[in-house]
Amino acid sequence: MAFPLYWLVTASFKDALAIHQGPAFVPWVDFQPTADAWTRLAAGAEGEMVGGPLLNSVLVGGTSSLLAMALGASAAYGLARARVRLGPMANEDILFWMVSQRLMPPIVTALALFLMLRTVALLDTRTGLLLVYVAFNLPLATWLMYNFLRHVPASVEEAAWVDGASRGQALVHVLLPVSLPGLVATFLFCFMFAWNEFLFALVLTFNRARTLPILIAAQHSQKGIEWWSLSAMSLITLAPVVLITLLLQRYLVAQVLRGSEG
Repeated sequence: MAFPLYWLVTASFKDALAIHQGPAFVPWVDFQPTADAWTRLAAGAEGEMVGGPLLNSVLVGGTSSLLAMALGASAAYGLARARVRLGPMANEDILFWMVSQRLMPPIVTALALFLMLRTVALLDTRTGLLLVYVAFNLPLATWLMYNFLRHVPASVEEAAWVDGASRGQALVHVLLPVSLPGLVATFLFCFMFAWNEFLFALVLTFNRARTLPILIAAQHSQKGIEWWSLSAMSLITLAPVVLITLLLQRYLVAQVLRGSEG
């Protein structure tokens, strides 16, 4: 698992000759490292500055994940605390129906979403892409938070009510701290989907709202694929997800272990 990452790092410090001469993995022994790919990338010499797509990915991915987490937690709280019936459907049936929407191939909805966003003038905008990501992340966020909240006994909130806290105060000061591992893990899963998503970003954006995966896919020249620049861009794309995962891994592990309990 570490070798592909090592290959990306070494390839980003190679030139065209070192890339095409064959296997070369040890810097200063098999090849002479150079930072040309990074300097050209920073200067926008690869056709487009990476800053714009990077900012789009951060804003769209982060904001959509926060919204999906908040909306999913609200829906999960209602399903976990109240007995809901929609005709023959009870709480678990409603949750299953929501999660089952993710079984639909995204390509099926791409044309409809394109026409909808064009009608409301949201094509090639961060807002349009953000709304699509929220819609597709919402079932996942609801399922993850429901699985977490149903293990939190209602007596925790009831004790706060007995002590004089309002429902809102109980949610903020009692339930929210207890639910923090689930919220963080839900945000992380949603962010990874939004950060790496390719299809909707390709169909629904053209220039202004392009994200990093689209920029990477567009990297080619008349001489072919420039693997050194592609490797540098891939590392830039990989870095935020790895960093966030390392910082929040204890919350992620807590949510996974809680899910394994049933």
